This record gives sequence, C-alpha cells and structure tokens, in this order.
Amino acid sequence: MTEPSVTRLNLLRCGYLLLILGLGSQMAPVLIARGPALEVMHGIVLSMLCALGLLSILGLRYPLKMLPLLFFEMTWKLIWLVRIAVPLWTAHRIDDAVASTLVAVLMVVVFPFIIPWGYVGRTYFAASGDPWRSRPGAVTIR
Repeated sequence: MTEPSVTRLNLLRCGYLLLILGLGSQMAPVLIARGPALEVMHGIVLSMLCALGLLSILGLRYPLKMLPLLFFEMTWKLIWLVRIAVPLWTAHRIDDAVASTLVAVLMVVVFPFIIPWGYVGRTYFAASGDPWRSRPGAVTIR
C-alpha cells in the first residue's frame, strides 16, 4: 500500500494549522470571555469548535490518523451550506451574520484538495472493518 507523500502530509498539517489558528482566534476568546453568559446552544457550538481546534493540534503530528477531524469539519459545513445558506440565498434573505458565517464556512474549500483520497478509500472503505465480536481463540488485550 502506498502512503501519501511527505508533501501531502505537510499540506494536511497546513489544514490542521488553519483549523487551530482560525478556531483558536475566533471561537476560543468568546468562549473564555463569556462562558456561562452564553446562550446554551451557542456555548455548545463554541465548545465543540474549540474541541475541534484543540484536537487539530494532534493533526500536526499525526495528519493521517486525525483525518476524521477534517471529515467532520467538511461535513458539518456542507450540511450548513445545503440546509441553511442555500435556502436563505434562494429566498434573498442573506443578512450580515449569515454572510460572515458563509465566508468562514467556505474556507473549507481547501480541504478536499489536500486530503489524500486514495489513502482514504483504501483505509476507510476498502480495508476490513474492526470486528463486532470476539473470535473464538482470539487473545484480548485490555
């Protein structure tokens, strides 16, 4: 099995760094400054995004193992675009808040170009999955 090149791994690292810097500079200060005063759902969203930024630090060291973080980032943004932004845009109801969020969400456009899709296919789709139950005679490590 061929592994992604060092160049591709470094591009992934840049993607994780983008998450770290973007989320760390935009979301963490609000969560730290306003914490308990935030509306519950806003606090949950900020907490999840800060967790994504913190876990992205591991992506600098393990860019392939942390690919699910990039999948999560792309997926939630795609869902938001399809279910929130596009209907608002077609109804001509894009306000300043939605427009600024749209700009931030569209930063995800770089991720599909830096992800090693061949590796993803081999690792997540073609490879055997983890077992659902113990095999007879298998040694279990706890």
